[in-house]
Amino acid sequence: MAYATVNPFTGEEIKVFPNATDEEVKIALDEAHETFLSWRKTSFKERARVMHAAAGILRRDIEEYSRILTLEMGKLISEARAETELTAAIFEYYAINAERLLESEGLPVQSKEEGRAKIIHQPLGIILAIEPWNFPFYQVARIIAPQLSAGNTALLKHASNVPQSAAAMERLMIEAGLPKGGFRNLFPTRDQLATIIADHRVRGVALTGSEGAGGKVAAQAGAALKKTTMELGGSDAFIVLEDADLEKTVKWAVFGRHWNAGQVCVSAKRMIVVDKVYDEFVKRYREGVASLKMGDPMDPATTLAPLSSQGAVEDLKRQLAEAIEHGAKAEEIPLAVPNTGAFFRPVILTGLEGDNPARLWEFFGPVSMLFRAKDEADAIRIANDSPYGLGGSVFTQDEERGEEVAKQIETGMVFINHPTMVKADLPFGGVLRSGYGRELIGLGIKEFVNAKLIDVVDIDAPF
Repeated sequence: MAYATVNPFTGEEIKVFPNATDEEVKIALDEAHETFLSWRKTSFKERARVMHAAAGILRRDIEEYSRILTLEMGKLISEARAETELTAAIFEYYAINAERLLESEGLPVQSKEEGRAKIIHQPLGIILAIEPWNFPFYQVARIIAPQLSAGNTALLKHASNVPQSAAAMERLMIEAGLPKGGFRNLFPTRDQLATIIADHRVRGVALTGSEGAGGKVAAQAGAALKKTTMELGGSDAFIVLEDADLEKTVKWAVFGRHWNAGQVCVSAKRMIVVDKVYDEFVKRYREGVASLKMGDPMDPATTLAPLSSQGAVEDLKRQLAEAIEHGAKAEEIPLAVPNTGAFFRPVILTGLEGDNPARLWEFFGPVSMLFRAKDEADAIRIANDSPYGLGGSVFTQDEERGEEVAKQIETGMVFINHPTMVKADLPFGGVLRSGYGRELIGLGIKEFVNAKLIDVVDIDAPF
């Protein structure tokens, strides 16, 4: 597994990182466990101090951190700054809220004989985070901020194309004052990764990535009886009802599909528009996409970044060709393409009805699938015709109606009149083949803690 930085805009290979040695893996595990034994006893106040410090460093050095994101995976510098700020906000959220979220919970009992019962929350040990390249800081913070705040320690196996981002996160936590061994980035081989998962001191695995990777890691963790959380992508529905404000809805649709060059699990991949406004929506959407500008992601004028790699471009081309073979119709939007860079012109796909298998796929890039729905009920049917269940959105001027539609969509998240809302104080996660478990807020911090029952019972109580 080659860990290397290749600039998606220039194609230049900037730096290659060697794989971890077996000895480095051993030391990382030993130190993470040794640090856990003391960190679990550290006060919430001290843990919060580290989280606050991490947030402050990210904000102080936002330009430095943001440039790393743009350099390694090609996102717009404005989006890189937004990701860096969001990462800081997550650290800050847990600095402020971790102790409250993990307070003991008194249990109501049916009889005095049951005693005084309560649930306390205790850290488990080392948590392994396996993270993707599309949000190199944010995805990591979603795991380490809550888990370090809970008293766990963490190891990171990041995507192979963002090694500098991974190393930057380790430096961040060291500078923030986390004890040595509390968080360590590794560049492991697949065999070493299996060794880490199997180690008794590793008490949980959190993965964000592909279905294939999730299945393999979940199987390895399951064999070792380790808990996992899985965020495995999606094909979010963007439902447009007949009473939607079309002008604003189209703007959100263009943004929702093309931010981060369309390489987002929760981007609006399937536009499902009721018949009454379908033609007008498509006309405006086509115009909106045509107004995007490809270019240097460091240039503020650029609105559509390159994909993360040339390999990602080729994968998307193959997927698109297969969709067309199955009967889909592809309309390429003729944007000017720079002479260099892993760029992919936006494509609008139609003709995905019936048994066309492409309607069930996730296109990780600027490919929009458009569906004409007869009415609201048909839009819900199309939305649920998917193996995925991550997010989705409903656009209508009747908010109560939007909520009722949202209740009928089989996903972990639905947003009314917005394509997605990624914030430090909102939970994240899906169902079906989009995975299981939740990240962020109290749901996330409790994924890898021991919810222990303590019951003080009268010694003379009956059995």
